[in-house]
Amino acid sequence: MPVGPYFADFLCRELKFLIELDGDSHNQTTEYDARRDDYCRTQGYQILRFSNADVMENLEGVVTHIKTTLAKAHPRPLPQAGGEPIA
Repeated sequence: MPVGPYFADFLCRELKFLIELDGDSHNQTTEYDARRDDYCRTQGYQILRFSNADVMENLEGVVTHIKTTLAKAHPRPLPQAGGEPIA
């Protein structure tokens, strides 16, 4: 998803929330990633970063962390895909 001159892996513009998944290629782009993160933060985005290994080996933990972070940042219930609030 485009964010200014950069791209994010997953983005929610409404909640100003961005998720990055880092694979092996990110080891070679740390300066670029830092510039992108700095830019996105100046635009008001909160950034969560996970390794691909985290997602593959502990998806439930990653999802729980995302939900917890969103709940702290946005205390009102968030709608699920069908439009029902998450309890």
